[in-house]
Amino acid sequence: MNTVHVSDTWERGSPYEQYIGRWSRKVGPLFLAWLSQPAGKRWLDVGCGTGALSAAILDCCNPGSVDGIEPSEGFLKLAVRNLAGKARFLGGNAAALPLDDAACDVVVSGLVLNFIPDLPAALSEMRRVTTDGGTIAAYVWDYAEGMEIIRHFWDAAASLDSAAAQLHEGRRFPMCAPSELKAVFEGSGLEKVETAPLDVMAEFRDFEDYWRPFLGGQGPAPAYAMSLSEEQRATLKAKLKSALTPAASGAIALKARAWAVRGMTRSNARAGQGVSH
Repeated sequence: MNTVHVSDTWERGSPYEQYIGRWSRKVGPLFLAWLSQPAGKRWLDVGCGTGALSAAILDCCNPGSVDGIEPSEGFLKLAVRNLAGKARFLGGNAAALPLDDAACDVVVSGLVLNFIPDLPAALSEMRRVTTDGGTIAAYVWDYAEGMEIIRHFWDAAASLDSAAAQLHEGRRFPMCAPSELKAVFEGSGLEKVETAPLDVMAEFRDFEDYWRPFLGGQGPAPAYAMSLSEEQRATLKAKLKSALTPAASGAIALKARAWAVRGMTRSNARAGQGVSH
């Protein structure tokens, strides 16, 4: 197979919802329960996407306010449509948050950290907009092992195309593991850093229900699938189908694991921080 460059960029909400969004919505409440924040806090959702985590914050945390920051116009429109009047959504990126210093009590990011080009700058910005003693937390998929929806795809692709191994998200995103996440957060100056696994089950009616979202063309695995010829894609589909074990009914159940990380800003966090944007 001839591998082409595939993009990590997500621009439209509908393909994302079918591919990953429906499972990320199940992880969000687990993440928020683990954070266990008091009511009335000012929340910021960095890289809010379609608003799945923001919606969970509204449902589970009794927040004082919820802001979402998202660079993709397509995602932003969907988040606004879904949560109009309940949360505020702004265009922007993680390395230049359009908020004042200490504007938030809790800053969270769901399934985004590994896609941020300059993560140290982004974490610095998160610290800047978080109040002293506030919480910064995130979660990412366990691409190398526990996120079986994606891992099985890349394992099959790599068995057919040696170049696909370079695109395997488990290999490309080594930071998506507890020790690496802890090191990144501690290296940014956060204190009391902890990690935890977040496990949900992804249930598909049959193999076609599992396979169809890979034809959406957005995100690394779907983009790779659609870069192939029809014959190559059919070969990959057959290989992947043979690797999965359905129930008697034809249904397929796969683990979707994310790793969560959290830390607290220092009491002197304002010292040496940049000016507000």
